[in-house]
Amino acid sequence: MKYIITLVLFSVCQCVIAQTISGRIEAAAVLANSIPSWQSEGTGLIRGEENGLQWQQGFLATKYAISQSWQANAVINTYTDGEEHIGFTQAYFQYKPLSASKIKFKSKLGMFYPAMSIENTSEGWLSPYTYTQSAINSWIGEELRTLGGEISWFSNGRKRRSPWSWEANLGLFKGNDPLGTLLTWRGFAMHDRQSLHHDRVEFAPIPSVININELGSPTWLDPFTEIDGRWGAYVGVHLSYLRTSNARYYFYDNRANPKAINKDRLYAWHTKFHSLALQHQFNAQWRFMAQFLKGSTLMGNRSVYAEFFASYVAASYAKGKHRTTLRVDHHSVSEDDLKPEDPNDSNGVGITLAWRFQLKDAIEIGTEFNQHNTEVDNRRLVNVATKQHQSQARFVLAYTF
Repeated sequence: MKYIITLVLFSVCQCVIAQTISGRIEAAAVLANSIPSWQSEGTGLIRGEENGLQWQQGFLATKYAISQSWQANAVINTYTDGEEHIGFTQAYFQYKPLSASKIKFKSKLGMFYPAMSIENTSEGWLSPYTYTQSAINSWIGEELRTLGGEISWFSNGRKRRSPWSWEANLGLFKGNDPLGTLLTWRGFAMHDRQSLHHDRVEFAPIPSVININELGSPTWLDPFTEIDGRWGAYVGVHLSYLRTSNARYYFYDNRANPKAINKDRLYAWHTKFHSLALQHQFNAQWRFMAQFLKGSTLMGNRSVYAEFFASYVAASYAKGKHRTTLRVDHHSVSEDDLKPEDPNDSNGVGITLAWRFQLKDAIEIGTEFNQHNTEVDNRRLVNVATKQHQSQARFVLAYTF
């Protein structure tokens, strides 16, 4: 499957010879708790591990119009942390024919995000509101990508002389079989790092996970691995009222065979969830946002089964070149399986306050404070306190082109 993904990405990249190139370079001075994160096989659930200057990320986005109806898109990201440091996060073909019909059609093929987020709407699947993303979208950026196709029907209200616009999406995909691994064995995290197409994501060496007489799984995963050969699917509906309110509902089911396992002893997890995202623009300055995620994941013959829930509410105020956003997150994972020796209950609350200022057309400065308090049961298996109170402050300088 990994070779197929690489071939698709290469094909898209060959088409994208740069009709449009854009990107972002972001660095920050960080003040953070000295707790190793999951990327260093630790138990911390924020990205910052120490004080100092850090490269947050960079990306290059390219678009190429193949014809009036076809466009090729690719996004290449680079990081200094994690297993891999440069690679694709998106690469896909988009078909959007011109039509005078009141109901129009479009489609995508390749590697991309389902449009279930109202938070991550900037180029490169970043947030225009905060630097640390919500727990929901942090997880989506880590473990979830469509490696397949999507077809959509949509109707603009202005065409029908109506204040209501809508869109309906159907996606089919492969390569998301390990989805749910991090939520269960690590818990929800809060950060802004997206997994690359060939990435390997580490987490703490939990004895109940690595014990060959128990689950015998590695404490890492390839997020976009195909294990059982099955197709997954999702459906999504967008509804908008004028330019003030919109809602997005998705049901996602990777349809994985929970008894399947590959040569690296990576399991397929049958993961399904509902997502509802809401947004309302009160006036030119004030915006309200919320998202709710509820689902379950199963691995083996109920060797691991957990139900998960996450939500956030946020208020954002913009005036001139300034934007200030406050967001509150809540998340939990509750297990109900046959292996009490592998405890996987977790919960947490996060508070994020960010200020962003567009100093010049291409230069942005900002600051953010993020507090993430979590309790994860399996930390005691690695002799770490189950409760952690983590915080980080970031002073950001970004260049966009």
